[in-house]
Amino acid sequence: MEFPIAGVTINPLLLIFVGFLVGILGGFFGVGGGFLAGPLLFWTGVPMNFVVGTDLAHMTGKSIVAAKRHRTLGHVDVKLGFLMVIGTIIGVELGARLIEMLESSGQVDLVVGIAYVVILLTISLFTAWESIRALRMIRVDRLDVKDVLAVQGISRRIYQIKLRPMIALPQSGIEAVSLWVVLVVGLISGVLAGFLGVGGGFIRMPMLVYVVGVPTHVAVGTDLFEIMISAGYGTLTHALKGNVDILIALVMHTGAAIGAQIGAVSTRFFAGPGIRLLFSFLPLLGAVLVLIRLLGGSGGG
Repeated sequence: MEFPIAGVTINPLLLIFVGFLVGILGGFFGVGGGFLAGPLLFWTGVPMNFVVGTDLAHMTGKSIVAAKRHRTLGHVDVKLGFLMVIGTIIGVELGARLIEMLESSGQVDLVVGIAYVVILLTISLFTAWESIRALRMIRVDRLDVKDVLAVQGISRRIYQIKLRPMIALPQSGIEAVSLWVVLVVGLISGVLAGFLGVGGGFIRMPMLVYVVGVPTHVAVGTDLFEIMISAGYGTLTHALKGNVDILIALVMHTGAAIGAQIGAVSTRFFAGPGIRLLFSFLPLLGAVLVLIRLLGGSGGG
């Protein structure tokens, strides 16, 4: 099938499959899936400027479907999602400016690549360690609960910060937390997203769980709600620059719409620690992909 906007010819079944796969991952883990869809689009011959814009367009559509399904399951904290967006958008702009500063040194790929690998490996190892401990607690203590955290000290310290204004997040079961904490979490995930070129779900979902103390299922749904807005904003900016092939995005969305619903509904059958344990493999995969690219680049130079 020919896509005249990007100037490429791609088998539509391949695009549908990629959308379906990324849709399942997004619906289940609350991530955008750009770490997987981006390289696959580039591999099919799509120019890099269209890869970023088109992936954001596809990500927006998929996140709308998945967030809507999570909302019916009671897994979306709309108030928290809107507040996170404020910090995330500011953070993305700051991250992009950091990239511009590094480009003058000529070491941007190496610095960003190393930072990406270190951060994602840290998230992967910590999440795996904590979730295994939590699953062991459930088994040994025979707890009949949907979510258990083996590490609660971080969020307890965060709740001791009484910097006004204080807000309540009833959907997340949080009686009082400083608004600034939520904004800073969004800011940090946004900076890293803008700096590393990822959607931020890798970083935001664990931070919502471990720092803000949001239940895992709600963190997944709320992160998708946030991605829906931030990716939509990114799609609009790229569309104005002519970097979006809407036909490719729509074909991918055919598979993503189905995959996103399957992924979202599947979270009902897993406890919070189980979702976090499976999630820990995603940052690891992302780190490995970047390592391969770095080593390949250095080998070729």
